Formats: sequence, C-alpha cells, structure tokens
Amino acid sequence: MDRPGFIIEPSESQSTGLTLTQLLPSLVNAAKTLARPPISNFRVAAVGLSSSGRIFIGVNLEFPGLPLHHSVHAEQFLLTNLSLNNETNLHSFAVSAAPCGHCRQFLQELRGAPEIQILITSEPDPKFTPLSHFLPHRFSPHDLLPPRAPLLLEYHHNGLTLLRENGFCNNGHALREKSKSKLAAALEAANKSHAPYSDSPSGVALVDSGGKLYRGSYVESAAFNPSLGPVQAALVAFVAGGGGEYEEIVEAVLVEKDGTVVKQEQTAKLLLNSIAPNCQFETFLCHSQQSRKD
Repeated sequence: MDRPGFIIEPSESQSTGLTLTQLLPSLVNAAKTLARPPISNFRVAAVGLSSSGRIFIGVNLEFPGLPLHHSVHAEQFLLTNLSLNNETNLHSFAVSAAPCGHCRQFLQELRGAPEIQILITSEPDPKFTPLSHFLPHRFSPHDLLPPRAPLLLEYHHNGLTLLRENGFCNNGHALREKSKSKLAAALEAANKSHAPYSDSPSGVALVDSGGKLYRGSYVESAAFNPSLGPVQAALVAFVAGGGGEYEEIVEAVLVEKDGTVVKQEQTAKLLLNSIAPNCQFETFLCHSQQSRKD
C-alpha cells in the first residue's frame, strides 16, 4: 500500500526557513481547501507536529445523506493520519477553529494529552496553549484503564486471527487469492484497533476502481461517543492517499471480533451504501489467539 499523503517531511519543513512555531499556522489556510464538508460548507484544518518531527494534516469530512455523527472532525483525521504512519505521539497542532468538546475529549486518548500545545489561527492573538487549558477537568483513559495500558498511537497488537472451517472463512467465502491482500489489510487494521473499553476491535480495507488499497482501524474514546468507526478511518486513508470521489470505492472488507458487544457491520454498510452505492461489501469474523480452542 502506498503511504498516505497529507504529510510534510522534516527536510521539506526546514527548507521553508520558518520555525515550526511559524510554519504550523501558516499551513492551515491552504490545508482547509482539502476539507470535504458538503453539508455545513464549514472547512476546518488541523496541522500537527509529530514526535518524529514530521508534520501531518487533518481536515473535516462530511457525508451527504447521513446523520451528522458520521462526520470526521479535523482533529480525528489528524490523529488517524498519525496512526496510519506509525507515529507514537502528537506534540502540537494549529487549527482553524477552536476544537469542539467532542475533539477535546477524543484527544484525551493520547499519552500526555494535557501537554499537547494548540494554536487557534482564528483568534485575534493566536498562541500555543496546552490542551489542559481547554479541558481542565478531564475524563481520560486513566479513569478506566490500568496505568500501563497502551493508549492511542502506542504500539499494541490485538492478537486476532480469522475464523476458518475446512479452508473457508466463517461467512462461507473461500479465501481467493485476489481477496487475500484486502483481507490481510483489514485484519491488520483490526489488530491495530484501539478498542480497550468494549474489547470490540475492528478494521476495514477499501479498494478503489484503480485497485489501490486503503485501511482504517476502529478507535474508541473513554467517553464512548467521540469514537471513530473503522470505515471513517479508512476514508481518512482514502482522502489522505489521494482518493477521488467516494463513488470510486468499489470493494470493502470489514474484519471484526466475533461475539463482541459492539458490532460495526450494519453501520459500515449504511455509510458505504450512501457514499459508494456500487461498493461490494464483505464481513469476516475473527477471534483472539488467546481464546482459541481449536
């Protein structure tokens, strides 16, 4: 799979002659043009600095005909872009409008969230301010998880394998050679899924008409509601990877854990049927290696 875009390498940022403090906000207006908000027509962009020194871009996505809670906020796009590129933390970001409460909560899934520096370019006197200023009384993963539990962007592997019976997957589809790459991508995304609150990891792989593959992992929030579905995460990869119209998505594979309290299949179908009506959709179940009895 090609590396998703919306990334500026350190060598590129150094060539501008600007300090990072100057560069991040200077990129916001241009990044806003990449947003896809056909419902609100309100474009938002977030430009962030990762712990490796690379700069990442996030924009808001809306999907016509669907309830607004299916939307992807720019900050969610930004964190998903970091995850797709194996970054481990977010140092700071500049954003075109003040992060909503939804995004302030979603950012809590990161280690050291209170110290993340945020600059709002629309303010009269913009300056970097820690996230703790915007959400002083936070509810975070530390209220629900053990102290050493991996957080969003930190390495973990959910230990999932596909269910198989006599050479077939659980839903009766043979593992055809041409299906292996997209199924492997969806399983990889499920194994990378951040779902510590429900233990319901899932991942999606999308294929466009040119055969290009995009994957996305389900991401949960400690407050539950700001969680990001695996299709939305895969659509971030699609947009960041240079994808065109959503109608160009022709295949989708969902891998989710069997017997969990959170199911993605019907919601995933609803979203894709609305934006890519000709997309062929398949679901495969998996289980944890630790729980295998065969």
